[in-house]
Amino acid sequence: MDEIIQVTNLKKTYKKRKTNELVKAVNNISFSVKKGEILGLLGPNGAGKTSTIKMICGLLKPDEGTITINGINNQDKRLKALQHISSVLEGNRNLYWRLTVRENMDYFAGNRGISRKAVAPQIDDLLTKFNLKQKEHELVNRLSRGMQQKLAIAVAMLAESDVILLDEPTLGLDVETGYEVREILRGIVKDYNRTIIISSHDMDVIQDICERTVIINNGTVVTDDRIENLLRLFAVKSYTITLGKPLTSQQQTKLLQFFPTLTYTPDTHHPTLEIDLQRDDEIYDLFEVLKTESTPVESIDRKTVNFEQVFMKIVKGEAADHALA
Repeated sequence: MDEIIQVTNLKKTYKKRKTNELVKAVNNISFSVKKGEILGLLGPNGAGKTSTIKMICGLLKPDEGTITINGINNQDKRLKALQHISSVLEGNRNLYWRLTVRENMDYFAGNRGISRKAVAPQIDDLLTKFNLKQKEHELVNRLSRGMQQKLAIAVAMLAESDVILLDEPTLGLDVETGYEVREILRGIVKDYNRTIIISSHDMDVIQDICERTVIINNGTVVTDDRIENLLRLFAVKSYTITLGKPLTSQQQTKLLQFFPTLTYTPDTHHPTLEIDLQRDDEIYDLFEVLKTESTPVESIDRKTVNFEQVFMKIVKGEAADHALA
């Protein structure tokens, strides 16, 4: 898979207004985006993510480093490079609220020199696929937030750029519309052969539709890997075990020797153990202790890790020893 965007050794420094102290917002960031993938570009507030996004979109000039979009340097040939990328900003700021759905699409197509007649079939196709056809003559300010978001993405599609950058595409949407937007994004990649970069705090969306994620923290890339690899990396063997009777004090003492982080809830009817296993064979140590008092086991449930937990561990530095892809 070829690279459509290449970010190399990017740096950006700001001065604090009151003290003139220099702050490194972006410190030697490098990563690439492959054609036809959905990439999650993530980071906590103040991590340097927004500055990186602005530099990719040509809204901010880096102090050092290069960004190429479809092989074109976005500093040397800014306008030519930016023809290959469109963005949908949080809050639907790329729409005119006093125009109708169709008028917005006609207007933005006209901005790119495309006649209304020539673009009409494309607009009809997008309105149908985005389930907006029945609202084409409705003013944007009367649409639901979900409809506005779908229209903003459809407008970005009119540019026929290779890359679409989305900032919080599901923010504030109800569950049903949020899932509809996810399917639309998958369709953009599959049916239109586009590349998508998503910046979002909704980790369920990232886990659901992104193949790979780049996580930025303290101005540097701390992770660049496939979602499935990260989930596997942090899949600690954590279990909740429900017992048929309470543990004795001797059993509790013995288990804490084997498992110092164990949590025991001595409920009279259904006492539970929460335990993390570092090795597969540690389960036998647990059962040996239970066997001494013939403690019955009613159920064993393994906890599953989600991407939000992975993200938090990485940001907190608990993953400092894992290699970047």
